Amino acid sequence: MNKLVVNGVALEVQAIAGSKMLAPLVFLHEGLGSVAMWRDWPTALCRATGRAGWVYSRRGYGQSDAVPDVRSTGRLQPDYLHHEAWAVLPALLAQRGVEKPILIGHSDGASIALLHASRHACTACVAMAPHVVVEPISIRAIAVVRDTWLQSDDGGKLREGLARHHVDPDGAFWQWNDVWLSQGFASFDIRGDCARITCPLLALQGTDDAYGTMAQIDEIAQRVPHAATVKLAACGHSPHKDQAAVVTAVLAGFVGGLA
Repeated sequence: MNKLVVNGVALEVQAIAGSKMLAPLVFLHEGLGSVAMWRDWPTALCRATGRAGWVYSRRGYGQSDAVPDVRSTGRLQPDYLHHEAWAVLPALLAQRGVEKPILIGHSDGASIALLHASRHACTACVAMAPHVVVEPISIRAIAVVRDTWLQSDDGGKLREGLARHHVDPDGAFWQWNDVWLSQGFASFDIRGDCARITCPLLALQGTDDAYGTMAQIDEIAQRVPHAATVKLAACGHSPHKDQAAVVTAVLAGFVGGLA
């Protein structure tokens, strides 16, 4: 495990070997994700595209620095995705000498990718199961996860699973769950930001996604006319896990067609 200090915070970072002549892939994880929780899919995609890759865990996730008092003074603010996209990610890319990455984001990470691409130069952006606006289905699903966590004192099997990937599983869980169920986050809406994206853009979503409807990528397509969208049948919230071979092939084709 390697760590990189970004804005005073030690972040877990994984480098994947590949061509130094091509823009690298930068992977941005979901709300409860981390470097480890991507499993071997980033490596497989880098091999399929011939490109290098960077994977990192956001603060409070994986082996990155924890967030003190995550349920009080350390609670994430409603603009936490904006902060990651416009403050943390640019600083990390600058340290790695990456000027125009290809962003590969999932869920929260997809929203971060879209926000970053709305302000910064990118070779391309891929958003898997993105959130561009808060939907009732998302809040209901996240509330169910909270209730499952609270069914036992330590979160039961859910906490046990997170503990295998996060140095602070409780912090990882609550920083995500609390902000999503907060009143302030209910007005989250980045559709206007998406309209400013000029780089090639691909948005994918599963038809059986429990955390969002097809309206998410339809809204992107409406505001970014050059965006390509893919709706995956019999696929849930994690396309790269539910249909790994199909998604890898789609992304490899998209990346291979870039100038």
